[in-house]
Amino acid sequence: MSHNPIRPWRNIERRKSRQIMVGNVPVGGDAPIAVQTMTNTLTTDVAATIAQIQASAEAGADIVRVSVPDEASSKALKEIVKESPVPIVADIHFHYKRGIEAAEAGAACLRINPGNIGDEKRVAEVIRAARDHNCSIRIGVNAGSLEKHLLDKYGEPCPDAMVESGLDHIKILQDHDFHNFKISVKASDVFMSAAAYQALSEATDAPIHLGITEAGGFVSGTIKSAIGLGQLLWMGIGDTIRVSLSADPVEEIKVGYEILKSLGLRHRGVNIISCPSCARQGFNVIKTVETLEDRLAHIKTPMSLSIIGCVVNGPGEALMTDVGFTGGGAGSGMVYLAGKASHKMSNDQMVDHIVEEVEKKAAQLNAEEGAAE
Repeated sequence: MSHNPIRPWRNIERRKSRQIMVGNVPVGGDAPIAVQTMTNTLTTDVAATIAQIQASAEAGADIVRVSVPDEASSKALKEIVKESPVPIVADIHFHYKRGIEAAEAGAACLRINPGNIGDEKRVAEVIRAARDHNCSIRIGVNAGSLEKHLLDKYGEPCPDAMVESGLDHIKILQDHDFHNFKISVKASDVFMSAAAYQALSEATDAPIHLGITEAGGFVSGTIKSAIGLGQLLWMGIGDTIRVSLSADPVEEIKVGYEILKSLGLRHRGVNIISCPSCARQGFNVIKTVETLEDRLAHIKTPMSLSIIGCVVNGPGEALMTDVGFTGGGAGSGMVYLAGKASHKMSNDQMVDHIVEEVEKKAAQLNAEEGAAE
């Protein structure tokens, strides 16, 4: 909400981490929490991959990860990096040479998994390539691919094993005087992930990338991610996030922002507050909200909109939003601007009118921000 003061009891004190750069995006420290996704096209299909990156960037992605499984993908990466509007993280598994090739191709960051990249000598070669090409590294520990000696030690994947894996790999990077790294400890189990991230946050000052890996489809994955990432973010843990869904990468970005917006950690676009609808509704709330989400997707300015079906909660919610509409009777409702009742509007003209008011408010806020600068 742009017209209400920040309430102290809503503030989250973020964990103090050191800051690194992923291309031109600062990660850690006091930088905004970065929202990431990953392409699911064949990397060798350069046109399709670039199109997906551009769509993700338009949705708000700060960073996009691209898989580099073979030499052909390494060659394609060079063109992809050149066309990408955001920094590219190269996802490296099994073959360390792909990491070297990706750094040479201009990747802003290399995601390497200590469980499958090879011995320390090979990791050292990847570190050298990253340093030579001003490329950061993400240590990506995954419960599903822990090193054999850790599985033998702990008997099964667990938070302690994941953290030990991450700290072992941090030591390798630091022993090679490489400090431009962030780290993640992902699992598909929410409890395991949360416990691992909490322990990791106390053991290092490195920026932390949050994710619940292989979370599932759109609905189940969104819920698991909201629970897992939400509790960690609430504790102040996390410098970048990726919501892993079996869905379009653009949906991952949308969900990521909604999680951050709900905690007041990042603001982008219109935050629609709407009722679930009931027999009291003075208009079709569900259809109206669906239409408005689509019609207002182009607005990037942070602002709030309340769409409430009746006068029970409508006026109260409208007091706290930039623009609001509350259903009334006789085919019309009340429009609220900056928390105050402004004028009546017929239901059949309401959607177009709300879009107009939101666009007008966004332009006003942008002008005020420009003047302040």
